[in-house]
Amino acid sequence: MKISCIQMDMRLGAADENFAHAEALIRETVSRERPDVAVLPETWNTGFFPEDLAACADRDGARTKAVFSALARELNVNIVCGSVANQRGDGFCNTAYVFDRSGEVLAEYDKTHLFTPSGEHHAFRAGDRTCRFRLDGKKCGLIICYDIRFPELTRTLALEGVDLLFAVAQWPEKRTMHLETLARARAIENQMFLALCNSVGAAGETRCGGHSAIIDPWGEYLARAWDGEETITGEADFSVIEDIRASINVFRDRRPELYHL
Repeated sequence: MKISCIQMDMRLGAADENFAHAEALIRETVSRERPDVAVLPETWNTGFFPEDLAACADRDGARTKAVFSALARELNVNIVCGSVANQRGDGFCNTAYVFDRSGEVLAEYDKTHLFTPSGEHHAFRAGDRTCRFRLDGKKCGLIICYDIRFPELTRTLALEGVDLLFAVAQWPEKRTMHLETLARARAIENQMFLALCNSVGAAGETRCGGHSAIIDPWGEYLARAWDGEETITGEADFSVIEDIRASINVFRDRRPELYHL
């Protein structure tokens, strides 16, 4: 499976401009790289996060679904559409959407771990479900940014059979080392592929650090970005997972009776 992570820059609160830019980047990426999956970062529609969410957030994903369902169908590509600031009823969620090649919405996921140091929990409601789906027959999962600091979530997805994890983020530059370390750890400890798509540029006073990556189950980089807007592409060969899990079978050797979580 060929995966392209689009390390997008965006303007805080400028939804119209960001929608146009995201669509243009996907078109350019599909034309140049011919991926099976194109991936966008976290809250690319608004940035993370403007003061007046009501003025720029999507409404129950309506705009995201209309634009990217049609785009996935037109380009015959799976789109892991990052996440968007999204109004649901009288509140807001940080919601990820996944589209298959036919434009069908395969998954919707509201971020479950909200970043309290920045006050995200005051602006958004937390989700209460994990996210699993299949792309071209491959078992996939999705997490959003701060979620990656909670190994229980990724291990839950691994135990449910996920072989490829998408992690979409607006992770700050000053903690780039944490992101790189956590992403490789999640891939290694769960013996899965991990496609990390972070953003770049400024969101208010915070500068996002990029360093998107596609990582194999050994923790090796298949593709790696730096700190500017760019697209990276890597190919996941799922046949290696069986050999890795046979040679170091951490799932067989688990002792869940000792774990108190």
